[in-house]
Order: sequence, then C-alpha cells, then structure tokens
Amino acid sequence: MTDQTYCDRLVQDTPFLTDQGRLSEQQVDRIILQLNRYYPQILTNKEAEKFRNPKASLRVRLCDLLSHLQQRGELHCQEFYRALYIHAQPLHSRLPSRYTIRPMSFLAGLGLAAGLALLLYCCPSDPKVLPGTRRILAFSPVIIDRHVSRYLLAFLADDLGGF
Repeated sequence: MTDQTYCDRLVQDTPFLTDQGRLSEQQVDRIILQLNRYYPQILTNKEAEKFRNPKASLRVRLCDLLSHLQQRGELHCQEFYRALYIHAQPLHSRLPSRYTIRPMSFLAGLGLAAGLALLLYCCPSDPKVLPGTRRILAFSPVIIDRHVSRYLLAFLADDLGGF
C-alpha cells in the first residue's frame, strides 16, 4: 500500500467526483445524511442543511462538501469514503486514487519474472549449481499475478518437458 492519506486521496479524487454525471443528487444526499446521522461530529445539522440546499447546484454543493471535509481532517475524509462505498460502490471502485497502486504491482511482478528468467537463462546447465531452479520457476506463476505468469510460462514452455 502507499502512504497516501484519505485527505490526499480526496484531493486527487475531487475532480473525478465533481465531474458532471458521476454522482446523482440522491447519492449525494444519502452520503450527507449518513455523515450527519451516523456521525454527527462530522456534519452537524446546520452543515448538512447547507450541503443539501436544493437552490445550489449539485456540483457546487459537492465541491463545498469535499473542501469542508478536507479542512476538517483525516477522520472526516475517511468517513466520506466509507459513505461513498456504501452508497455508490461502482463509482468508488473507479476512483483515480485506487488505480495508483495497480501499475506499480504489475511492474514489480514483471521485474520479478524478468529477474527469474534472467537467472535461469544465465545460470549454467550444470545440475549441481541450482538443482531445483526449474521446478521453483515452474510453480512460481501460481504466486505471481496472472498477467506476469503468462510471460513466465511462455518462457519456460520449452524446458518443462523434462519436469
């Protein structure tokens, strides 16, 4: 995981969340009501009324809510993400802050596979040097991400005949 705080994530996700059509008015109202009713220390009744004001546009209310939560601190931002997960789970799974981790794990797995393949390629074929290397590499795709395992299995396909 990264050391990114919930406030940092909210700063990163704000343009995505405030984009037109991402959150409906009902979803925003449910999130505000949850933050007000279950966690009144996060949103007071007066603040909840302000953010649910139908005279203001949805985008303005949402921007005001998100900036208010960022100013209040980490716990407030964390509870917003919890409410967002409950009331808009498909949107929560597409947040930009959630995708910052995935490319790094893929690159780490690919680097591991490339390192193991290089080790296998460069090691002499003398069975006394690394006797179980081929067997270990043959079972490593079970542990490694499925995208990396395709490349590793393709590399070892020629050598698995003696396994």
